[in-house]
Amino acid sequence: MDTTVAVKWLTERGYEVYTVTVDVGQEEDFSEVEERAYKAGAVKHFYIDAKRQFAEEYIARSIFMNGMYEGKYPLGTALARPLIVEKAIEVARRVGAEAVAHGSTSKGNDQVRFDVTAKALAPDLAIVTPARVWGMSRVEEVEYAKSRGLPIGDVHKKYSIDDNLWSRSIEGGPLDDPAVEPPEDAFRWTVSPERAPDSPTYLEIEFERGLPKSVNGERLQLVELVTSLNRVGGLNGVGRIDHIENRLVGFKSREVYEAPAAVILYNAHVDLEKYVLTPRELRFKHHVLDPQWADLVYGGLYVEPLREAIEKAALEMEKWVTGVVRLKLYKGGVWVVGRESPYGGYSRELADYGGGWYPTDAEARGFIEMWSLHSITARRRRGL
Repeated sequence: MDTTVAVKWLTERGYEVYTVTVDVGQEEDFSEVEERAYKAGAVKHFYIDAKRQFAEEYIARSIFMNGMYEGKYPLGTALARPLIVEKAIEVARRVGAEAVAHGSTSKGNDQVRFDVTAKALAPDLAIVTPARVWGMSRVEEVEYAKSRGLPIGDVHKKYSIDDNLWSRSIEGGPLDDPAVEPPEDAFRWTVSPERAPDSPTYLEIEFERGLPKSVNGERLQLVELVTSLNRVGGLNGVGRIDHIENRLVGFKSREVYEAPAAVILYNAHVDLEKYVLTPRELRFKHHVLDPQWADLVYGGLYVEPLREAIEKAALEMEKWVTGVVRLKLYKGGVWVVGRESPYGGYSRELADYGGGWYPTDAEARGFIEMWSLHSITARRRRGL
């Protein structure tokens, strides 16, 4: 509704408005969106299919960076915003626009993502933000739309939804109470774990250099692979996320997501990294690089040079993250039940307690002495 009203609001103030819809895998009637844009006063509407680019340039990065903001949110909406801005600016250049506009309010994260990306990619273009200017309440917005015959859809729907190929975010209504379990009608991609099949589903996902390439032996492009895992995971009740999220605009919000493919691939990729990377590589990536990358993307700073530097460092490690991970999906759960890789650091000969290599008593004592010396020395000096 905000965007539809914004188009009309802008035209009434003398702007010539061109509208853009970027398809990043959302479930939407794009012909209806185009019709709504013209009824609101758009001069021309542009539809851009960016699903493949979204998958191969944005989702791919999130996979090898284990992109989970605060360990829970797979960054679906946050990842899509820079791409949407990029495409909108391409249209702006094509039509000779003097400004770009969006319908985000001053309360959400997206205003930051849109504004920052636009400022970085097109510093010569003005940024117009009607919803931060017009001063209308939600009720006044509805009345404004009705008085002008704008097709704004069901403004009384229970939830606010944003979806794309990577996740479906659900907000509002009963979800605003963090103590209440999300009602079943909030979910669309996933069945409840109670209604999931009584027998498990097994998947084998093959990774090459940190990215998934096949499922159960079938090689797929990333768009098709994610779509397939969303379907299989959803049927098994996998991918429901409920958490309290620290928004970048200064308050906590209760967020509910559906992201079956993201949850499956995250579990598989993290496990393969644990199998292949050295302990120092693993800890540096999981405790430093991955969360810093997720924070930048969530915070609307996709254009930050550090984001690219982090990815380059990670890719040096990811070139060894090749192998197959076997997973078990069952009633909402995801378990890694097997893995193999030509670069795996695991040695059965070394790990076998029944035989194989053992350090001598002298070697073991020497190792333990050196390993604990810092800690024991500190305790003695502190009188502990």
